[in-house]
Amino acid sequence: MERAVTAIEAFIDGVGKLTLWIALLMIGLVATNVLLRYSMSVGSVWAQELEWHLLAALILLGICYALQRGDNVRVDVFYAGYSARQKAIVDLVSLALLLGVSLLFVKISVPYVMQSYVIAEGSPDPGGIAYRWVIKAFIPLGYGLVAVQCAAAMARRILRERGRV
Repeated sequence: MERAVTAIEAFIDGVGKLTLWIALLMIGLVATNVLLRYSMSVGSVWAQELEWHLLAALILLGICYALQRGDNVRVDVFYAGYSARQKAIVDLVSLALLLGVSLLFVKISVPYVMQSYVIAEGSPDPGGIAYRWVIKAFIPLGYGLVAVQCAAAMARRILRERGRV
């Protein structure tokens, strides 16, 4: 089981590196759009929509990486005073709840993405990005990755409690 957890964590690290490149691309795109808009009065609906799409991809792919790194929001006021056993229980319960919510989001979002794909949904704005289902597909993908990371984190926590890590 430890080998599977390590493989999942390595994969999530790769997703985190991908989000770095998405962030850099987004920064470059925003800077270019601002520069063109204010210096030459040139704007593009397509480029502006791409900013939103990259932001959505960045967030939905970055959630699992933040969770793995422990960069998610916690309320440490009480947690800091808990014993190691109590912390383990809180961690496992929290991860189990997040796993359930993530799987629910995947279940709910797949038909949403499929509907968008079937109707070939595109931007309602002239000159906007076509194939809106592609960005919508990041919803089940992102939450699926969160679910996988939750399962790996739970397994890692259990292995740690049993003294195998």
